[in-house]
Amino acid sequence: MGRQEGREEEEGWKMSPSNFLPIMEEGNNKYKGKKTKKLFSFPSVSSLLSWIIDVWQNRDEAWNFSQEYDPELIKEEKRKEVEEEIRVQVDELMRQELKNLKTIESLYQELVEERILIKPKKVKLSDYVGEYSYLGTTLRQVDIEPMPSLTDVKQLIALYGILPLGSQSVHEKAPLVKALLLAGPVGVGKKMLIHALCTETGANLFNLSAANIAGKYPGKAGLQLMLHIVFKVAKQLQPSVIWIGDTEKTFYKKVPKAEKEMEPKRLKKQLAKILKTLKIEDRVLIVGTTKRPFDADLRPLCRVYKKIILVPRPDYASRFGKYMKTFLWKHFIQQNGGVLSKPLNISCLAQVSDGYTQGHILNAVQAVLTERRLMQLSKKPLVAAEFLTCLAKQDPVYKEEEETFKAWYAKTPLGKARIKSLTENEDTAKGKGKGKGKDKGKDKDKTKEGKKGKKKKKKK
Repeated sequence: MGRQEGREEEEGWKMSPSNFLPIMEEGNNKYKGKKTKKLFSFPSVSSLLSWIIDVWQNRDEAWNFSQEYDPELIKEEKRKEVEEEIRVQVDELMRQELKNLKTIESLYQELVEERILIKPKKVKLSDYVGEYSYLGTTLRQVDIEPMPSLTDVKQLIALYGILPLGSQSVHEKAPLVKALLLAGPVGVGKKMLIHALCTETGANLFNLSAANIAGKYPGKAGLQLMLHIVFKVAKQLQPSVIWIGDTEKTFYKKVPKAEKEMEPKRLKKQLAKILKTLKIEDRVLIVGTTKRPFDADLRPLCRVYKKIILVPRPDYASRFGKYMKTFLWKHFIQQNGGVLSKPLNISCLAQVSDGYTQGHILNAVQAVLTERRLMQLSKKPLVAAEFLTCLAKQDPVYKEEEETFKAWYAKTPLGKARIKSLTENEDTAKGKGKGKGKDKGKDKDKTKEGKKGKKKKKKK
């Protein structure tokens, strides 16, 4: 019975194949065989059925009563195309960035080989030992303008250097300081402050001192190339500090014969132009140090360095500092392995070392505390006389030199503005005093008149 039913079904009506099927297959094969981009292709029936089942079988169409197009389906299809296009663009950008990184690495290596990019010493700002000037107000009362204290210098370095370089938000919101000048006699710690600035902020240190760049990148084209490389690397690897040591040589009034071969004035014209290229987002600071600022031409120097910090020699409070945890003599002796004892009169050393800088004191301590002397400390403690002999071999900073620094600073725009503000404050203070005196006289006259009126009434 089963075989008879199967035969009856086979002998029944069958649908003849479509006359258009060979034409469609031929067209499909033609488009598939082309090497150019496919305009369209005919999917197989099985793939079409599987797509319909995947998409539409469990799909909720209750919201789409009018059977309009579904935007989500279009987005899904187009999202794949957009992702492929974006991936290509991102790959190209990544390749360009890798090329740029390679070039910066090569430029960085070149500057290191030329000893323009140097490694800063690991020095903290707290290692710069100093105290406030407690006699500052009393000296101003006697019309004597005191030098800033060492603590003032530390605060200014933190304000103009460490905070803006260390934080991008502070750099953008604070007043923009592009260049800073540290002026002071030999041995007051100007280089130490630069190294401390780099250590505290993690900045790169570039040395563009006249002595360091002498003979490197010769000619105008070479100079422009050097500055382009330096500031390109400095901006890419910020924060960065550009140090120009003995910057008075860059702005010499007249170049000495012995230094003509060095070409110390190479950077004079370029510095002002470079400062204009530095923007708010660039955490790059140019720091100059000078021990003889009065040898430089004042106008171009002040055009570059808008902020000037006078670095003084240490006062008695900084050298001895009875109520301080650390002071110069104690700090340097302990730093070099020495031990403080009763026979060592540090107060005497602090008084005798008036006029000497931190560098002088450090040299004296290092000369005394040799390896042999350190081995003898247990039997033979340190005495002040040992340090005095080494200290006497060095030349101190005399008052005349300090006065020349003050006179030079008074000629700068910052010094003139300071003197003007001080005189205005004095005038206002005097005016208030006179006004109070007049008011007191008027009050006295009124009280006298009141008393006279009361007496007349009593007589009546």
